[in-house]
Amino acid sequence: MLVNGKHYRTIWLNPSDDKAVSIIDQTKLPHSFETIDLRSVEDFRRAIKDMWIRGAGLIGATAGYGMYIAALEAGDENFDVDIKKAGEILTATRPTAKNLSWAVERQIKKICDNDFSPAQKRETAKTEAEAIANEDAEFCRKIGENGLEIIREISKKKNGETVNILTHCNAGWLAFTDYGSALSPVYAAKAAGINIHVWVDETRPRNQGASLTAWELGQQNVSHHLIADNCGGHLMQHGLVDMAIVGADRVSLGGDAANKIGTYLKALAAKDNDVPFFVAFPSSTFDFEIFNGVKEIPIEERASEEVRVMSGKNKRGEICDVQICPDSTPAKNWGFDVTPARLITKLITERGVFEPNKAAILKIYPEAKR
Repeated sequence: MLVNGKHYRTIWLNPSDDKAVSIIDQTKLPHSFETIDLRSVEDFRRAIKDMWIRGAGLIGATAGYGMYIAALEAGDENFDVDIKKAGEILTATRPTAKNLSWAVERQIKKICDNDFSPAQKRETAKTEAEAIANEDAEFCRKIGENGLEIIREISKKKNGETVNILTHCNAGWLAFTDYGSALSPVYAAKAAGINIHVWVDETRPRNQGASLTAWELGQQNVSHHLIADNCGGHLMQHGLVDMAIVGADRVSLGGDAANKIGTYLKALAAKDNDVPFFVAFPSSTFDFEIFNGVKEIPIEERASEEVRVMSGKNKRGEICDVQICPDSTPAKNWGFDVTPARLITKLITERGVFEPNKAAILKIYPEAKR
């Protein structure tokens, strides 16, 4: 997508040094656009754990490139052992996003399940990392095409009046290699000339909506307004939301979807006000080993300081941290919640748009049958 008119992906091999992988440092957004090179497995561990990069698809792509760097670091004598240890380190960084373990397992199978020499395995790891990233971008492009038809239909019913779309957190191109999941249909609608407007939840505690979604919508010239997290229900009650669309970090075979904390509450409000609620994600986000997402999807609990402290720009233009609670107040910080399938109107993937239930999922994904 575009940054100041120039096309960027969120992660790429450094063109002048293929032993380094470049990323957009998302901790600096929206006030500064900076890129950084990752050169070691430890760099990749920190990038994922400390959210230099974030978003299900991008976490997967980053893990794929991390395994390539792990292959460069692995010794010839214990190559496969070293690779698998690196995979364990990366997988342990964040437990909820399925794309992470999916990418690591895909790389291990591709690298280790053969009789190649270490040099050949390193080249294989590089090729597969690129394939994972390219596949993520292509799947997200197709999600945009599939979701566009939903927005187009709403636009027709409104006789071309503005389609108001509510989203939560960031599931745009910053969360994937390119295009995004929840925002891919929005960008496709913009390109198709449909009149759209996005309500952007601030998404506390890390404010990905305010910091990331608002920033990238501005870069793509999409009409939007930032709103407080607790505003969505009010907007729905007053007919100011035509549809809600969010991303996902893990989706069960039963159609339950884990996404950024607060998504469940938006789905409840949407259900109460007959607002269609869509979840968009690439196939790599599915976890076909889990049926009941509420009971079985692991929920990451992050540091309490993310709740107690906020970062922003002061009147002097300086970036600073501000504590928002009493010194002695403790905090809890669950990163995700699970929206039950009964609250989801449709799932959108690169394969199409379908009901959030086992039968419909198995029809689209016959390989998931057990």
